[in-house]
Amino acid sequence: MFKVTSLKSVIVSSSIALAVASQAYAYEPARSAECIAPANPGGGWDFTCRSVGKALKDLDYIKGNVQTVNMPGAGGGVAFAHTVSKRKKDDALIVAASTATTTRLAQKQFPGMNSDQVKWVGTLGADYGVIAVGKDSKYTSLTQVMDALKSNPGAVKFAGGSATGGWDHLKVLITAKEAQVDNLPKIRYLAFSGGSEALVQVVGGHVDAFTGDISEVKGFLESGDLRVLAVLSEERLPEPLNAIPTALEQGISSVAPNWRGFYVPGNASDESYDWWVNSIDELYETPEWKDIMAKNGLMPFHKSGEEFTQFVKNQTLEIYTLSKDIGLIR
Repeated sequence: MFKVTSLKSVIVSSSIALAVASQAYAYEPARSAECIAPANPGGGWDFTCRSVGKALKDLDYIKGNVQTVNMPGAGGGVAFAHTVSKRKKDDALIVAASTATTTRLAQKQFPGMNSDQVKWVGTLGADYGVIAVGKDSKYTSLTQVMDALKSNPGAVKFAGGSATGGWDHLKVLITAKEAQVDNLPKIRYLAFSGGSEALVQVVGGHVDAFTGDISEVKGFLESGDLRVLAVLSEERLPEPLNAIPTALEQGISSVAPNWRGFYVPGNASDESYDWWVNSIDELYETPEWKDIMAKNGLMPFHKSGEEFTQFVKNQTLEIYTLSKDIGLIR
C-alpha cells in the first residue's frame, strides 16, 4: 500500500539532506524555530512537535532550537486562529496538524476560517486510532464494548483529546456504525484538551474507555495501566505493538489512520515554505526518523507541498460528507 524506500537510498538521501538543509536555511538568521502543539503536553500533537523538533535539531537542519509551545483549545481552533490572525507572516513557525484538524475544518468548527488560510507543509507518518480501557475494566474485547452499546448506546462513556464531533469522537461513531449500533448520537463522549488528560481519566477509572491514537497510549500500555482493545488499522502494527488486535480481526470494519504533519502561516514567504517542505521531505527519508516511527507505532504515510494541499482539500470534503451521514452536522 505504501512505498518503502531502500535503506541505501535512505542513507544517501540523509547525507544529501544535511548539506542542502544547511544551505537552504541561510536565507534567514540562524535562530530558533517554534512549533505550536494545539493541545496540552502528552498528546499526539505534542508528540509531533517534540519528536520532529528534536530530529531537526539533532540532524542540524536548524541551527538553534525548535521550541514546542502548547496551545490547547477548541480542538485546534485556538492555535489555528492564532496562526492566521497574529502570526500570518512568521517564517519560523510550524503548527502540528492531523486528521483532527481537517475534521474540525470540515465541520466548520473554526468560525470564519478555512484550509486556504494556511500553507500545508507535509506529513511524516500515520498514527492509527485505538480504543482502550483501564487495566481493571470489565471489558476485554472491542466486541464486548460494542455489544454493550447495542443494548444501551449510553452504557459506555468514552474520553478523547479532540472536541465533540472531532476525530477522536468520530473514531467511536465510525466503529459503532460498522458494528451496527443504533442511535449513534446517544453514545457518550467527553472531550478533553488533549489525549493525556483523557487517558488520566480512563486509567483513574473515572471514564470507561479511551479513544485516541497509538502514540498517545504507549506509556500507559508499557506500564500495564491500560488495555488496548483494538487498533483501527488494516493489519497489526509492527513490533513491539503487534500483540494488539485490530478491529477487523474482531469482525468490525473500522479503519482510522490519523496522519501527522504540519502547516505554516498563510503569508509565510515562499522561500521559507519551500524550505519547510524540502526539510520535511528529507527528514522523512532519514534512518533517524524511520526509527522514531517504528518505536512509536507510526506507519508510512508521506505527502507534501502541492500534493498534500490537495489531499487536505479532498479529506475535508470526505469528512464533511461522513459527518452529515452520521448526523453530526446538518
